[in-house]
Amino acid sequence: MSDKIKVATTSLAGCFGCHMSILDIDERLLELIKLVEFERSPINDIKTIEKADVGIIEGGVANTDNVETLKAFRANCTTLVSFGACAVTGGIPAMRNQFSLKDCLEESYIDGVGVENPHIPDDPEIPLLLNKVHPIHEVVKVDHFLPGCPPSADTIWTFLTELIEGKPISFPYTQIHYD
Repeated sequence: MSDKIKVATTSLAGCFGCHMSILDIDERLLELIKLVEFERSPINDIKTIEKADVGIIEGGVANTDNVETLKAFRANCTTLVSFGACAVTGGIPAMRNQFSLKDCLEESYIDGVGVENPHIPDDPEIPLLLNKVHPIHEVVKVDHFLPGCPPSADTIWTFLTELIEGKPISFPYTQIHYD
């Protein structure tokens, strides 16, 4: 049995940039691996969520699959973290919220430039889109918010190490001031 903190991560509607930014902590990643065990993450390619101490979610909630994944994380993670601008505010995916879902689908699949076989896909394997993209706290309770697009490597490091050590999370001004 491991004394390591169990961490699960996932990406919903977004660009996956926040996950990539975890790699930007460079050699500190080796220190992090001494402290945590990744339960579900692209780092180990595990697709199911088991019980975890910390769940880190990036991306907005744009479809029924995102809702299902998010609810599974909330049910199985003691602490849930909204990670990056898309998770915190809906980010770039939420830019479609100013249009109706019908208009978005028609522009993409029927009237769009280069469309050769105009039809809106309806395969049951494709998750249904929600009418609007939501930040994750509109769907489940979130314990911590880590904004940024993406958060900097130093901000990620400060956040993760203070969370793991049970310290109050406190960022130097330079880590949370965005110019």
